[in-house]
Amino acid sequence: MSVTVAAVDLGATSGRVMLGHVGPDDLRLEAVARFANTPVETIDGLHWNILELYRSIVEGLRAAGQAGEVSSIGIDSWAVDYALLRGGRMLGTPYHYRDERTAAGVDAVHAVAPFSELYGENGLQFLAFNTLYQYAADRIAGVLDLADAALLIPDLVAYWLTGEKVAESTNASTTGLLRVDGSSWNAPLAESLGIPSRLLPRLVQPGERIGGLRDAVRTATGLDAPVVAVGSHDTASAVVAIPMTDPDAAYISCGTWGLVGVELDAPVLTEESRAANFTNEGGVDGRVRFLHNVMGLWLLSESVRAWERESGEAIDLPELLAQAAAVETPQPVFDANDPAFTAPGGMPGRIAAWLGERGLPVPQSRAEFARCIVESLAAAFAEAVHTASSLSGKRVNAIHLVGGGSLNTLLCQLTADRAGIPVLAGPVEATALGNVLVQARALGAIEGALEDLRGLVARTTSPVSYAPRA
Repeated sequence: MSVTVAAVDLGATSGRVMLGHVGPDDLRLEAVARFANTPVETIDGLHWNILELYRSIVEGLRAAGQAGEVSSIGIDSWAVDYALLRGGRMLGTPYHYRDERTAAGVDAVHAVAPFSELYGENGLQFLAFNTLYQYAADRIAGVLDLADAALLIPDLVAYWLTGEKVAESTNASTTGLLRVDGSSWNAPLAESLGIPSRLLPRLVQPGERIGGLRDAVRTATGLDAPVVAVGSHDTASAVVAIPMTDPDAAYISCGTWGLVGVELDAPVLTEESRAANFTNEGGVDGRVRFLHNVMGLWLLSESVRAWERESGEAIDLPELLAQAAAVETPQPVFDANDPAFTAPGGMPGRIAAWLGERGLPVPQSRAEFARCIVESLAAAFAEAVHTASSLSGKRVNAIHLVGGGSLNTLLCQLTADRAGIPVLAGPVEATALGNVLVQARALGAIEGALEDLRGLVARTTSPVSYAPRA
C-alpha cells in the first residue's frame, strides 16, 4: 500500500507545501508550493504575517489537490509563538519570538518560579522567548484576561482548516507549561504564574486525527482529507527523518536555528544539565529530544541581508561561501550562543563589536566575515555535541546534520573537524519527510517504530559523509 499526503512545513523565513509519496520501499517528496515568511514590524512590535501565511497554505493545498489524490494533511512550524482567541476569533496578530516584549515576562515568571525550580517542572533550557514568558508579558499587558484559548502556530492553522482546537504534544512541550514527562498540562504551574489554564487546549499525540476540513476549506482547496497531527514542532519532525542506523549518534537540525542534541528515552534533569542550558523537549513516540539551541544560519543570513541593504545589490550565497572556504588567514571565533545576536538587523556590526570588545581581530572582508561566522557555528555545534554526550552518557560515533545547513559544505566539514566525529549531511528536507512519515504510518501505509521509519529514509536517501581532518 502506498499513499500520497500533504505536508505543510512552515519555517522562520519560508514555508512550503510538499506532497509525500510513501510506501514500504518508497519515500519521495514533491514541492507544490513555496512562499516567503516575512515578519512585519508595526508600532507595537514584531509580528508574524499569519494571514498571508494561511492564504499561501490554502493556495498550496489547492495545488496539491490538483496534482492528485491526497489522503491526509500534516502541519509543522517553528515553536513557542501563538495566537490568543476569544469565541474562535483571533484577538491580535501573533508576535514574533524575536520581539523585545518578553523581557518583562521573564522577570515576572522568575519572581514566582525561579529558573532552578522551573527546570525541574518542565525540563526546558532558558530562552527569553519561551512561551510561558510571552504569556506573562501578555498577562502584564492585560491581554490574557480577554482570551479563552491560545493556539500555537501549527495548531492555529489546523483550527482554521478543521475548526478543532488542539495542542500537539511535541510543540506543547516547548511552552514550559507541559509536565516534564509530557503526560499533561501543568495547570498548577500555569495558575501560579497568572496564566489561566482555560487557555490550554486538549493535547493530541503525533498520528492522531485532528479533524476533517471545514466546508469552506474543502471548497477552496478541492480536497477532502483529514488533518493528522504530526510532530508539529519542526525539529520533532526533522528528528523522525534522520537516517540514524546507529543509535550512538547525535543530530543537528540546521536552518535558522541549529538544534544540537541526542535522542533519549527519559529526560536529563541534573544541575549540570540546567547549568549547560540543555533542554528536554518532546519527540514523536514519547522520545526525548535532549538538545541545545545554537543561533544557527540566522547569523549568516542576517549578515547577508545587512550587506545587501548596504550595497543595494544581491549577494550570491554559494559564491560567498566558496570565497569563505578559500580564506587562508585564521579567523576569530565568537560565541554563537550570545543573546547579543538574537535581534534582527546590523549583524556584521554586532559581531565586530563583540570581537573588538574582547581584543580579537575583526574580519576585514565579507569572505572573512562569512568564514568567521561558519567557524563559530561549527565550534558551537561541536561543543554542544560533546556536552550532550557527556550530560546524557550517550556515546556519539556520528553526527547527522539535516536541514538547509546540510547543503553548506564548509559548515559540515568544519563541524566534523572541530568535533573530531564524522558528519553525515542530509536529507535537506528532513522536516517535511518526518511530517509525511508520521502521516503515512497513521494511515497504515508503513509500520513500525521510529527506527523503522528511519530505515526507510536511509534506504531512499544518500547522506554526504565528511570525515574529520587533523
